[in-house]
Amino acid sequence: MAMKRTVLAGLAAATLLLAGCTADADDDIAVAERWDFHSRPELAPPKVDIDSGAFPDDNGDLETFLAPKGQTQADDTSWVGGLILDSAGDPVWIRDDSEALWDLRVQEYQGKPVLTWWEGLAETPHTAGEVVILDDSYQEIARVGMGGELPKDTSDLHETTITADDTMFLISYVKTQTDLSSVGGAEDGWAWEGIVQEVDIASGDPLFEWRSLDAVPIDETETELKEGEGTKDEPFDYIHLNSVSEDDDGRALLVSARNTHAVYQLDRKSADLNWVLGGKASDFEMGESAQFAWQHDAQRRSDGTLTLFDNHAAPRLGDTRGLRLDVDEKKKRAEVVTEYPAPDDRSSGSQGNFQELPGGNVVLGWGSEPYISEFSKDGKLLADLTFTGGSNYRAYRFDWHAQPTAPPTATKSQPQSDITRVHMSWNGATEVASWRVLSGDDEEHLVENTEVERTGFETAADITPNGSTIIVEALDADGKSLGSTRAEPQNR
Repeated sequence: MAMKRTVLAGLAAATLLLAGCTADADDDIAVAERWDFHSRPELAPPKVDIDSGAFPDDNGDLETFLAPKGQTQADDTSWVGGLILDSAGDPVWIRDDSEALWDLRVQEYQGKPVLTWWEGLAETPHTAGEVVILDDSYQEIARVGMGGELPKDTSDLHETTITADDTMFLISYVKTQTDLSSVGGAEDGWAWEGIVQEVDIASGDPLFEWRSLDAVPIDETETELKEGEGTKDEPFDYIHLNSVSEDDDGRALLVSARNTHAVYQLDRKSADLNWVLGGKASDFEMGESAQFAWQHDAQRRSDGTLTLFDNHAAPRLGDTRGLRLDVDEKKKRAEVVTEYPAPDDRSSGSQGNFQELPGGNVVLGWGSEPYISEFSKDGKLLADLTFTGGSNYRAYRFDWHAQPTAPPTATKSQPQSDITRVHMSWNGATEVASWRVLSGDDEEHLVENTEVERTGFETAADITPNGSTIIVEALDADGKSLGSTRAEPQNR
């Protein structure tokens, strides 16, 4: 498929500055256009304009999952929350929130699909929050945080992965007194120590714990100790862990550390450090172009390769890219298998992820840069989309089927002549194919007026009602009623 780019309205100059990029003052910057829903006027995310064919269709009709963190251009163009978008770019689910959501995605818990995200204080590395788990009716079924001696609400935003054993990988940063003289600090200085836990979701008990200062010395950092850092009030962020995943058929863990430019393999039973890939203490010879920097989201894939999102920025040391490596543990050498480069000179100074779809295609979320790209496995760019809303920690595409416990919402306008316009929506419902509109003097005497195809988050229908009571029904593709509600008078 030829590359397609779709620009989503509202990209502001401020978003281009997040990773040290600059915007030409003469460039045309679009003003964010908001959705305006009659049936849900309180939900007003920025409009999204995606061609239906922008994403390849060989993976089925996958939804796009984003959690934008608002722009800084002006209050009237900022938006913070969670979005599930259909293939046309229309919202399926909107969570308008005063706090940012991090790592919004679909996972599996107790054999069923669930929706998860992290929420809390996100002033990294001083983060404090929990992971929220919702079922497929958007009901909260669990909150997960750190265990053992660590307060539950001190989990960090960077990792929320659920394992097949119904455990969750979590990260926390803890202020720890340590010798910083090797990086120009005080012998009795302070650092943020990275802690990895695997926590049983049901009980909250930690099953695994690893502390970075036990294995990774301060002088392996690639970041500079700045003036004023290294104190108890301002600890030195020497390692900055940002992902945890399973390796070696579950016998080991892979941990990515941004500020040491390294990936660590840990024994899952003993918590011993097996090897280091990248950075100053690498156990591997890095082949041509294999060295990464400021990276995120290290994962072992089914073909044995290791993938990651290579920011290579903040400060910029090279081009941001997705990276697939052959890591030969016998020969202790890492070679580039495939690069997934940015289609322009964008440089992601923070965040970002690498998702491998079931068919082999690769989705990259560009973190501080408001883009999502899909590539073929061999590195061909298939789609490159941009969205409004500042930055986005990780971007995904998933198959998601859900029906909220809350009913649909509908409004009716003041009649114009004999015509009444009805607007209807159901936030989060994925199976609605059409809407049936009925009216009558009361709910015991209803007559069908029309059935209309769903046309996005909100659908409108003009009817000549048979009475003052109007009921709308959401129907699936087989015509089965999924839910209904009474249309209330529109307040505008």
